[in-house]
Amino acid sequence: MTRPDAAGYHDIETIQGRLDEIIAAVRDKDASLERSLDLFEEAVALGSKAVDLVDMTELSSREAAQLAAGEAARPAEGRPGHVTDVAEG
Repeated sequence: MTRPDAAGYHDIETIQGRLDEIIAAVRDKDASLERSLDLFEEAVALGSKAVDLVDMTELSSREAAQLAAGEAARPAEGRPGHVTDVAEG
C-alpha cells in the first residue's frame, strides 16, 4: 500500500472539496473495507496538509484583532492551560 500524496493540493478549498468526495465515497454502501481504509488514509494526509497550509498563513492585522477579540470573549474554562479549581472534599 502506498502512502497518499497530498503534495498536489495547494489551498484549503481544494482539500475541502476532495474531503467531501471522500466522505461521499465512504458512505457508499458498495465501498469495500479496503477502499474505505485507503480513503481514510488519504483523508488523514489531506488533513495534515490543511494544517500545514493554515500554519503557513499569515493573518492580516484585522484578522488578528478579530481572533484576539474572540479569544477574550470566551470563558476561561476550555482554554488551553486553564486549570479549574477543584474543591477537596
